Amino acid sequence: MKRTAETQRSWSGPAILGGGFRPFFLGAALWAAAAVAVWLPFLSGTVAIPTAFSPVDWHVHEMIYGYGAAVVAGFLLTAVPNWTGRLPIAGWPLGWLFALWAAGRIAVFASAAIGAMPAALIDSAFLVVFACMVGREIAVGRNQRNLKVVVLVLLLAIANAAFHAEAAVKGAATLSTRAGLAVIVFLILLIGGRVVPSFTHNWLARQGEATRPVPFGRPDGVVMVLSAIALVMWIVVPDWHGAGAILLAAGAANLWRLSRWLGWRTRSDVLVLVLHLGFLLTTLGFVSAGISAFRPDLAPPVLGIHIWAIGGIGTMTLAMMTRATLGHTGRSLSASKPTQLIYLAVLIALVARGAAVLLPGILFPLLYVAVAAWCVAFAGFSFVYGAMLVRPRRPAESGGVRS
Repeated sequence: MKRTAETQRSWSGPAILGGGFRPFFLGAALWAAAAVAVWLPFLSGTVAIPTAFSPVDWHVHEMIYGYGAAVVAGFLLTAVPNWTGRLPIAGWPLGWLFALWAAGRIAVFASAAIGAMPAALIDSAFLVVFACMVGREIAVGRNQRNLKVVVLVLLLAIANAAFHAEAAVKGAATLSTRAGLAVIVFLILLIGGRVVPSFTHNWLARQGEATRPVPFGRPDGVVMVLSAIALVMWIVVPDWHGAGAILLAAGAANLWRLSRWLGWRTRSDVLVLVLHLGFLLTTLGFVSAGISAFRPDLAPPVLGIHIWAIGGIGTMTLAMMTRATLGHTGRSLSASKPTQLIYLAVLIALVARGAAVLLPGILFPLLYVAVAAWCVAFAGFSFVYGAMLVRPRRPAESGGVRS
């Protein structure tokens, strides 16, 4: 693969292939809206799609391994050059990588027509190729401290392959659903645990505040180990009381981490505050899953899953996608009214989906509210940010390239 300064500077093709965040953030948002819009009619039997998966498994797979994997790719392809000092992957290599992700979406959608095994091979290829590309960049850049991110991407790839196998053998991919969700949750704890206090520090410094968030240190490492143990226990034995106790401990420990980052001081800057909110919702997923192990009547297992998936992952990924797009296209780092509505919509989706779990008597009306709000959030991102992602970077506005 050509990775020279000359190649980077001479790229004169579509701007959307100028950086990994461009195609993957836009593709992720469009797919998040489209797949969820199709899912509820598919679940109710109004619409049929030619997938070998059940409606629930197709929905879960495409949110975790479709949408989630695309956002991870967009973020890491943008972050790794900062970690390594190397030029970003751009141009046709980036285009082929994105095409491989898109091929996976088509293959899973049409898996009943093309066969479950070919669909699994096509879909599984993306995360493996992506892990190799990122691993090469980190290795060549001698940035071994971030190789753990490559390990997590490989774990996500393994969980994705296991999803196809489990669904084919058992008819429902429950174990690999939890595994994939757990990997992305851990990525939020790891990466969010670095960028949230960092961005908060920078914002407070610009405001002239003397107090600063506590940066990532050894106590955070201990909490990360506890969180990893809790997630593994949740994957394997989610109903065991011991797993519930560890999940609750991990939730409390991550809430303690969050409390040291001074999020309440950023309430006048929604773009920073939403990062704290996304991390808070991620920690509440641990709490809900922990309570579920003891009292599933109070907190059904699916409640914790959706607090993690819609609240933690949905909010945090939108927060990072909006921030990265603004910063890397030369815009000012501020949350416009449409951006704030995008954040509000995903929170409405969380509340409605959680209410649907707790109020099964009106399940479908609440599901429609949740689906509508989710689609507004991600279609809104595509509409507001799509033009920024497909056009060349413009000269930076004040604050446009700062964290």
